[in-house]
Amino acid sequence: MSSFSFEQHSHRRYNPFTGEYVQVSPHRSNRPWQGQQEKTTKTKGLSYDPECFLCPGNKRVGGEINPDYSDTFVFQNDFGALTQEVPEGEYIEGEFFKAKSEKGICKVLCFSPDHSKTIPELSIEQVTEVVKSWKREYIELGDKPFINYIQIFENKGEVMGCSNPHPHGQIWAQESIPDEPYKKQRNFKDYHDRKGSSMVCDYVYEELKKGERVLYENDSFVVLVPFWTIWPFETMIAPKYRLQSLRFLDKYQMRDFADAYKTLTMKYDKLFDVSFPYSAGIHQAPTDSKDHPEWDMHMVFYPPLLRSATVKKFMVGYEMLANPQRDLTAEKAASVLRAL
Repeated sequence: MSSFSFEQHSHRRYNPFTGEYVQVSPHRSNRPWQGQQEKTTKTKGLSYDPECFLCPGNKRVGGEINPDYSDTFVFQNDFGALTQEVPEGEYIEGEFFKAKSEKGICKVLCFSPDHSKTIPELSIEQVTEVVKSWKREYIELGDKPFINYIQIFENKGEVMGCSNPHPHGQIWAQESIPDEPYKKQRNFKDYHDRKGSSMVCDYVYEELKKGERVLYENDSFVVLVPFWTIWPFETMIAPKYRLQSLRFLDKYQMRDFADAYKTLTMKYDKLFDVSFPYSAGIHQAPTDSKDHPEWDMHMVFYPPLLRSATVKKFMVGYEMLANPQRDLTAEKAASVLRAL
């Protein structure tokens, strides 16, 4: 029998950030595909769309008129999933029935006034303005006494359910720490209590030593394919040294973060020669007025495309009922992205 190989044999990989596993089955990459094929859409290339709810000077669904903005534009979501006007309430009955009210604020951040340009097509100065807006909103929202966590994220592309083609992201601020960052919080704290150091930075240091999953680095940040990725071309932007949250970024680090963000998304667009869809977001320290020495900010990217611009990875069956599963190893994905 041949010796075990990551690139040939099925195996499970552990994610120490969340405490969960992913099933990796690299031999399945050779199977023929007769399933769903996504349609690729070509954008019109309009820098201004009079029908767009997010373009400068246009009327939004709620009736507000957008200002004639020239860089980024942030506004409170007209149909936010979380609102401040929620009376406090709690329901507990026995072991099985539990619920509580949840207050929050949802905002939309337009990356630029240009309707046609996504992050990889903006200048480094324009992407830096996006990072500056994230930092400002994180601080302003986080300083509100009832806001304990802020989730910044971007859904790019129709295939990710993006409801408006104008390049934008969202910011959800709320009372509770949501499940995904809470999993990381527990594992980061346990690691910090045992080691006295940051799991994020220690992991980045080990990846830099190995080099095989590193795609790009600058003075402050590293772009890499995590060892435990779930999505085919999943990546992470993480700091080289301690940075708990956006609050602590100086002007040089904000530019470095923008540089990493732009460089990665340029690689994505080049992969299948398509405006590459993904869901991405920043996980960082909660804003609950507690010290969080266990935390360091990092941005994760979850793109669904598997083999081409039209073949998507679906999370069904085993993935929903047992474990996430992937056919492409992290090392193979990294080698493809690094070469672009």
